[in-house]
Amino acid sequence: MGSVLALSSRPGRQNSPFPHDRPLSRWDRRDGRLPNPGSFDGLHRNCKDVFPQQIEGVKMIVNKTLSSFFKVNHTFHLSAVAPSNYRFHVDYLQSDTDSKETNSPMLIGEMDSSGSLNAHSLFHLSERIRAKAVFQVSRSEKSEMYFSASVSEHCSHSYFCVHILFQTQQSHFVTWQFETEYRGSDFTAAVTMANPDIFRESVIMVAHFLQSVSPQLVLGGELVYHRGRAEEGGILTLAGQYSGPNWVATLNAGKGGAHASYYHRANKQIQVGVEFEASTRTQETTFSFGYQMDLPEANMVFRGMLDSRCIIGGVLEKRLCPLPATLIMGAFVNHRGDKLQVGLGVNVG
Repeated sequence: MGSVLALSSRPGRQNSPFPHDRPLSRWDRRDGRLPNPGSFDGLHRNCKDVFPQQIEGVKMIVNKTLSSFFKVNHTFHLSAVAPSNYRFHVDYLQSDTDSKETNSPMLIGEMDSSGSLNAHSLFHLSERIRAKAVFQVSRSEKSEMYFSASVSEHCSHSYFCVHILFQTQQSHFVTWQFETEYRGSDFTAAVTMANPDIFRESVIMVAHFLQSVSPQLVLGGELVYHRGRAEEGGILTLAGQYSGPNWVATLNAGKGGAHASYYHRANKQIQVGVEFEASTRTQETTFSFGYQMDLPEANMVFRGMLDSRCIIGGVLEKRLCPLPATLIMGAFVNHRGDKLQVGLGVNVG
């Protein structure tokens, strides 16, 4: 399941660079009606955003704004674990409102020193239709094309979006994914079909559904069906989320395992998150604790974590005022594996 949806979505701070409609929060009210529960992949997002992202080696990012819509950045990364590389990134972005008025595209491109190229484009074909294409070329002669179209109703009740993904390798399709999602006023339904092959008689189908039962409670589930020549089966996972004034508790449980998370905002400066994951396939259970501390007076943000695998890590982000730069320092220690990873980064612009 994770390998299928990973092609089209990235949870946490790894979201698509394109602007999109923000799902209404559990605490938002709309004339007494229940809020939309959002997507199934975003149930644990609040908790995951608290945990630090691992940093290793030396990284420098230089951002330059050429105009109100055109931006470029250069990334230099020196690593002792992975090959060192250089990335050049270009953004041409406009807000959804401006794009609908001017009918202009949104373009994003990135190329690294190994020759890999990623290109994204987003077009508003009409007031209700939005198309997105992603093209990726790597040194291994592997290319990936992603097409997305959205049909939006201009009201706060519902919208309909369609995603299609193509991935080719040496002129042969290796992945084909079609996803459609409908968001009502108080529910979200999505269906995904991946790798349909008539000759091999194989296909993967994924269905999601979330329903807001009350302003605080959301219930739903996920059904994964896979069929091949050697095997055929399905996995059903039930999901629930309950939100308080400053906390969110989420649970996914099914035949494949369980995933529980708890997010709590203690005050304006401190946020904590706890995750528990158990897999019946790998027979592994992990427990993680993370926290985020915001110090606006010192222009600093610190994120730390500790898990049951004896891994301790933290990342500190310090704004170097009055310079337009941010200093990033991180360290992760694996006591069980006797490994240490240290990273230092500077973000300019």
